[in-house]
Amino acid sequence: MAYLEITLRIAPENRAAAADVYGKYKQPFLDTVPGATGKELLVRDEDVQVLHRFRNAADAEAYLAGDLFTRDVTGELSPLLEADPETRLYDTV
Repeated sequence: MAYLEITLRIAPENRAAAADVYGKYKQPFLDTVPGATGKELLVRDEDVQVLHRFRNAADAEAYLAGDLFTRDVTGELSPLLEADPETRLYDTV
């Protein structure tokens, strides 16, 4: 199993809009992305994180290069971001 963690710096007043983007693309992510097994939205005072679960790291890397992420999700989130997203990929042992 692999986890893809994307940390987003989004101002509190824009978090509802970011949550809408998350909600809009959660089911398409689960239904169409090969190897996707889960997706969670984590909110803290300082940032928002989206935690994705995949069967393996190769599936996570393919998602990062695919249209759903690069065109759709990124395109809608970009105006809400205060800084570039921070992406981390974890492989379980």
